[in-house]
Amino acid sequence: MDNFLEIRSDLKAFERRLTEVIACQHPATLRWRIILVIISICTAIGAWYWLTDPHTSDVSFPQSLANHPFFSMSSITLLILFMFGIHKRVMAPSIITGRARTVLTDFNMSCDDTGKLILKPRPPSH
Repeated sequence: MDNFLEIRSDLKAFERRLTEVIACQHPATLRWRIILVIISICTAIGAWYWLTDPHTSDVSFPQSLANHPFFSMSSITLLILFMFGIHKRVMAPSIITGRARTVLTDFNMSCDDTGKLILKPRPPSH
């Protein structure tokens, strides 16, 4: 009985820590999502003006980009954000829960998106 209580308290401690880690990721994830959405919208708007400009086909590609600095800068910013891993920062809680689920399957458990443990029924032993 003492062993059961020890295991239970370990599981509760693990669950608390997992939910804490996931909860701490949400504010940063929200900020990165907002940044990504704003830069994506700026790039889309800049692309629209760049593509609908009648002079775009009359000049060279570099000159066309120079004529549309808003599009050029927002595209470069978006590219730099992806090079520095904004896609990983936007998906951080999902990555953590996915990795936790992978590890927990060995112990016949899983977790939800907030980190709460889900105990699965034991497979029948033969």
